[in-house]
Amino acid sequence: SPETAIPICAKDISDDLMKEFAFLSGGRGKDKAWIITLPDNAHFNEVPEEIVSKVLTYLTSVPSQHESDTKFILILDRRLDTWTSVKMTLQKIAASFPGNLHLVMVLRPTGFFQRTFTDIGFRFSQEDFLLKLPVVMLSSVSDLLTYIDEQQLTPEFGGTLEYCHSEWVIFRTAIESFALTVKEIAQMLQSFGTELAETELPDDMYSIERILALRTEKYYQLKEDITAVTKEGNLLLSSFEEPDAGERSQDQHCERPGDWETVNRLLGQLCEMETAFDGFWEKHQLKMEQYLQLWKFEQSFQEVKNAIEFLMGQQAELPDTGDSFPQVKQRLKDLGHFDGMAQDLIGKAQVVILHGHQLAANHHYALNLICQQCNELRHHSDVLSDEIKRKQMRLQKTLDLHTRLQQALQCCDEGAYLLANQQMDKCQSKEGAQKALQDIERFLESSSAYLNYDPQALHYDFESVLTSELKCQIQSVQVKLENVRSMFENRQACFKKLLDKHVRPVQLVAPRPENPPRSKSPLFSPKHGKIFEVCGSSSHCIPFLFQIEVMHDYQEKRNSLQSFISDSDDNLDILKGHVINELIETERVYVEELFTVLTGYRAEMDNPAMLILMPPVLRNRKDVLFGNMPEIYDFHNKIFLHSLESCLGAPERVGFCFLDRRQDFQMYEKYCQNKPRSESLWRQCSESTFFQECQRKLEHKLGLDSYLLKPVQRLTKYQLLLKELLKYSTSCDGVQELQEALVAMLDLLKSVNDSMHQISITGYD
Repeated sequence: SPETAIPICAKDISDDLMKEFAFLSGGRGKDKAWIITLPDNAHFNEVPEEIVSKVLTYLTSVPSQHESDTKFILILDRRLDTWTSVKMTLQKIAASFPGNLHLVMVLRPTGFFQRTFTDIGFRFSQEDFLLKLPVVMLSSVSDLLTYIDEQQLTPEFGGTLEYCHSEWVIFRTAIESFALTVKEIAQMLQSFGTELAETELPDDMYSIERILALRTEKYYQLKEDITAVTKEGNLLLSSFEEPDAGERSQDQHCERPGDWETVNRLLGQLCEMETAFDGFWEKHQLKMEQYLQLWKFEQSFQEVKNAIEFLMGQQAELPDTGDSFPQVKQRLKDLGHFDGMAQDLIGKAQVVILHGHQLAANHHYALNLICQQCNELRHHSDVLSDEIKRKQMRLQKTLDLHTRLQQALQCCDEGAYLLANQQMDKCQSKEGAQKALQDIERFLESSSAYLNYDPQALHYDFESVLTSELKCQIQSVQVKLENVRSMFENRQACFKKLLDKHVRPVQLVAPRPENPPRSKSPLFSPKHGKIFEVCGSSSHCIPFLFQIEVMHDYQEKRNSLQSFISDSDDNLDILKGHVINELIETERVYVEELFTVLTGYRAEMDNPAMLILMPPVLRNRKDVLFGNMPEIYDFHNKIFLHSLESCLGAPERVGFCFLDRRQDFQMYEKYCQNKPRSESLWRQCSESTFFQECQRKLEHKLGLDSYLLKPVQRLTKYQLLLKELLKYSTSCDGVQELQEALVAMLDLLKSVNDSMHQISITGYD
């Protein structure tokens, strides 16, 4: 039937098995055939054929699990039964026995009449049975012993084989339950493995760590289940006696069919499954951990790479040259600070690279990718570091050039100072002239390294950093050096002529006593009175004195400046050139000072890191403190400085520059009108830590208030320089524009002054 085709378990037919109308004792007959006993049972024929078939199918299936080609012997104990019952039993068996039936032994009924009926009935029916069943009729138990050894028979047949049917059913149920549990464990492990293999991992670290933790927890739970089942199996195994063929011969050996082997085999399978599962989990866990390591590594890699690329972009904007000593020094300092940030970042990159090498050394599955990213980081770090070093070297070389130019300018100033302070009344005697000549020669000897600078050598030494601006500066310094050398040659010629002819020169008024010039002041600075001389073709030299007087009052006459100068056009051009040089040089310094104030103070007011140092009264009031200084800076940096620089070889254009930008200078009126408010705010917070910290970073010796005064001072400076330039431009192109420019700047000063008085008047429309 279809039901019998399904494997039957003891648990499914336990009630039918417990009726004990058939049992498998474990005994074996000839040819190792298994003995199935049908004990004397008056109700056997009442058992439905379907149940008999299920029980016999189950009993024959037990040894068939361990052996192929199993044979069976049936012992029918019908000593207390009737021939009719025997016949029905044989018919049932012939119809439904599921196995290879080797022999049927019938202990026939012992009653006189029944024995007679059996003999007669069997004789008439024998041919029918023999067609299907090999049947042997036995009269007594002793006949049975001639066929089967007593050690293979249970006690009711005179044998010695111990058998308890209820115990056998319990054990069979336990064995099959254990086998089912082992199968379920195998399915659970298979399901878990499939889940691990097919589940896609998320792309965030927290979720990955969470999944790994949950899977680890499930792994240990399955391990606990395996341990519990193994313990159950070992307990079951210990209840069976292990078969040992060495203790007795195979003929004498009694065994319960395959129980020990079954349980032992299942335990072996369980052990193999656990070993395979542990190996699989170890590989999976390693892969998960490496996946997590790779995720963290790639996060760190991307962060550092982005930071380096950002710094590379910033680095590209940093200049590698400068037009003045302070500018280059500041840029070197800025680059040094930038290099510090870069080195910190490169240090972080080294940590990431080291982490990558550790992963690679541990045979990470993404070895090639990790090595590639490590090489990429190392390359970016090297490029950044090399580029910073290149700029540092260029800036340092540029700084060296500016230093040498400054030294040359200082030498020019000191030379001019020496000549200006020689007391001419004492030089009229032979001794005085000799001493003055010796002073000049000593100076020329000590300063020969600077006075005799070779411009070609400078160009060669600093070729790699020269810009058009630096070339102009070298040319300008060379002009000053030539002028000073010419002055010394003229003065030497004068004194030599005095010594040769012993002619008493014209009595001259001694110059006013002066302070030594500052090392950084431009040559022929209008701030210092200097003696200059021009030697013509006459036989004696005439020293000239000019004194620049500063006028702060507009009401004084504009032509009050008087000076004595040689009529030589060459000397006028030289003096005019020096004034223009000073105008441009001081303009550059002015622009640089405005830039440092705006970046070092004004911009810091928006810096979140500096907010804690800023007094509350100062917050959001940078427009009050600095006024329209950004507007003034943009005008001078982008427009006016370039206009002035274009006049370096064309002094006649200076007046036009001022007139062309006359309207732009009105922005100073706005700055000056804001000055009282700015000063009031400054007085409230001048001692704050914020300003002290900004001044410390800028390395300024003066406070911010001195720099806030610069625009006002610059406005005054323009009219002084224009007056000086006008003095040396008596008969040349551009004089009319220069005069108009001076008038315009003086008018601006008056306008600013009037507006300052006007805003002081309150209470009136």
